[in-house]
Amino acid sequence: MQAALDGGPVHPVVAVHLAEVLTELHVAAAREIVWPAPITRVRRATGWSADVLPVRLSAVELASVLSLPGLATVARDALAAGRSA
Repeated sequence: MQAALDGGPVHPVVAVHLAEVLTELHVAAAREIVWPAPITRVRRATGWSADVLPVRLSAVELASVLSLPGLATVARDALAAGRSA
């Protein structure tokens, strides 16, 4: 996501939402280190691999991420699939 942000200017409100997403990702990574069992259970229940970091995004945060023109296709597809699930 950082590379997508570096790709060009974004609306200031979108930038705030994206900063919140980055913060949530950092918190989730730290939470996994301190309390790995809950994330392991989520991965096991969903079939996600160990390289997936489960986070909850609000609809606005998700829309902000999906609005990035430089977002990798694989990330866009995964996020869009999660939105419809």
